[in-house]
Amino acid sequence: MFEWMAWTTPVAVFFTCIVLMLGCMTVWEIKSPTIERKGWLPIATTRGDRLFIGLLSAAYVNLAFVATSEKMIAWFGLAQEPSIWFSFVVSMLVLALVMKKG
Repeated sequence: MFEWMAWTTPVAVFFTCIVLMLGCMTVWEIKSPTIERKGWLPIATTRGDRLFIGLLSAAYVNLAFVATSEKMIAWFGLAQEPSIWFSFVVSMLVLALVMKKG
C-alpha cells in the first residue's frame, strides 16, 4: 500500500511528530479551550489555526528543500546532496515560530 513512498527515517520522524502534535493539541484544547488572538499573521487565529498554518508551512519548506537539494550540490560545491535533516529542523523552527508568534 505504501510502496510508492520513500519511507526514510526523516520522513517517518516528520510524520510521527505531526501525529504527536495533533494528539497533544487535542488534549490541550480539551483541557484549556483556546481564544482567538491576533499575532503577525494577517488574521485572528486559534491554536488549531496556527498549527494548521504551521504544518502547511513546514510541508512547503520540506518540498522546497527536496526540489532544490540536487541544485545545492552545484550552488555550494558539495560532494553529495545535503541531508534531509536540515529541512526537518528548519521546518520545525518555522512551525514553532508560527505557533508562538502567529
